[in-house]
Amino acid sequence: MSRLFRGIFIVWTVLRFGLDELVLSSFEKPWIRLLTRIVSVGRNLKAPRGERLRLALERLGPIFVKFGQVMSTRRDLLPTDIADELARLQDRVPPFDSSVAVAIIESAFGRSIDKIFATFERTPVASASIAQVHFATLPDGREVAVKVLRPNMLPAIEKDLALMRMMAGWVESLSADGKRLKPREVVAEFDTHLHDELDLLREAANAAQLRRNMQGLNLVMIPEMVWDFCMPNVMVMQRMKGVPISQVQRLRDAGVDIPKLARDGVTIFFTQVFRDGFFHADMHPGNIQVSLDPATFGRYISLDFGIVGTLTEVDKEYLAQNFTAFFQRDYKRVAELHIESGWVPARTRVDQLESAIRSCCEPYFDRPLKEISLGMVLMRLFQTSRRFQVEIQPQLVLLQKTLLNIEGLGRELDPELDLWSTAKPFLEKWMMGQVGPEKLLAELKAEAPTYAKILPALPRLFHQFLKTQSAGHKRELVELLAEQKRTNKLLQGLVYGVLGFTLGLLAMQVMQHLQLF
Repeated sequence: MSRLFRGIFIVWTVLRFGLDELVLSSFEKPWIRLLTRIVSVGRNLKAPRGERLRLALERLGPIFVKFGQVMSTRRDLLPTDIADELARLQDRVPPFDSSVAVAIIESAFGRSIDKIFATFERTPVASASIAQVHFATLPDGREVAVKVLRPNMLPAIEKDLALMRMMAGWVESLSADGKRLKPREVVAEFDTHLHDELDLLREAANAAQLRRNMQGLNLVMIPEMVWDFCMPNVMVMQRMKGVPISQVQRLRDAGVDIPKLARDGVTIFFTQVFRDGFFHADMHPGNIQVSLDPATFGRYISLDFGIVGTLTEVDKEYLAQNFTAFFQRDYKRVAELHIESGWVPARTRVDQLESAIRSCCEPYFDRPLKEISLGMVLMRLFQTSRRFQVEIQPQLVLLQKTLLNIEGLGRELDPELDLWSTAKPFLEKWMMGQVGPEKLLAELKAEAPTYAKILPALPRLFHQFLKTQSAGHKRELVELLAEQKRTNKLLQGLVYGVLGFTLGLLAMQVMQHLQLF
């Protein structure tokens, strides 16, 4: 029943904010335009369409807000007015009451707010779909940021996820492409990451891992967690001071090398994906800042680590080979990789798939980023995948989403950025590191503790094995030895016979030779 009420609420919200009019008005059929005028009767739709869309997403809740956040990075696919409004969802979602935030903090730590912090700013500095952030100062003088989870988040999200699971079931049963798209598995993947985002203690652990991974890169800074003040619904971290990456003109005026900043973003992404297999998967502009401090000038500042993606070694190698083949325009290898991985049926003809992939990707090479729409490439690839029955891989959904975020950031910073040539040297270097003596030594070093534990026990284990085998199979062993003796005698007889025959032939030849003389 709750799903029914939620569905009714979604339809009511769509009608109230005129989202149906936004969709129907894009059609050219006269009867559809007439339907648009009919459904608009009695409603006040004077507010700009982008504002109505943003307000509707905010009313529908965190899942829909996150959808808007992702779409706000795709200015190449959206009208400017809609993209500008959706950008407000990145860190300017209406905050909840500060007194509620204070009550959550005091309940989490069992102390009054004045005993936890020396100072606490009750006005939030940022408010997002899942939580909001307040600045504070610890008693020892450290400046920190306090992230507080929104109240009653879990029930609201469960309702939306229940609807998504139901709709995924409909897609699988009613759509010809349903099973290939794996909507239930995609929803399950989204479910997992969304629930992870509701646990701020897990987010703190994600941040700590990324901070360790990125320490040697000197391109990005990640706040340090204050573990004594981290709980499932409250997280305290080092306060980071930077300029939002969306304020490009301000960064340019401060002297930041914008083209380098765009290239660094690509490097950070591919390093996290292919070197570490652990990447920040919510890289919309609201979560990225740039440092203007002289000691760290021009470095990225990453925030909000509720959603991270992970890849196995098999995933990384497969993806790296695909990217490398794309950069080399080796479409045959791309087709072979799709077949070898099981993404397409084994009966698929390599030459046909190669030709289809070439027609999708070849027109986009050697162009600056401003002339390339990854969304259009993905759309054409999707059409091709339908023909060849390509199966969507749910574990890569976050990677695809993050890649779209990266493209959006790159387009905003430097429209001339060549995404392909920026990533190609990194991937080629990474691939070289996967073969050769360095990789072998690294794997041996990783396995050394296991070998060190097993090797001393091998003689004892081998002796026990022989003892067990001899005790349990004495009769079989005796029969085997007897059979071996018979075989040996037969082989000896055969060898002697062949040897005698050979010597006899030699003797006859010698006699014939002597008779000639």
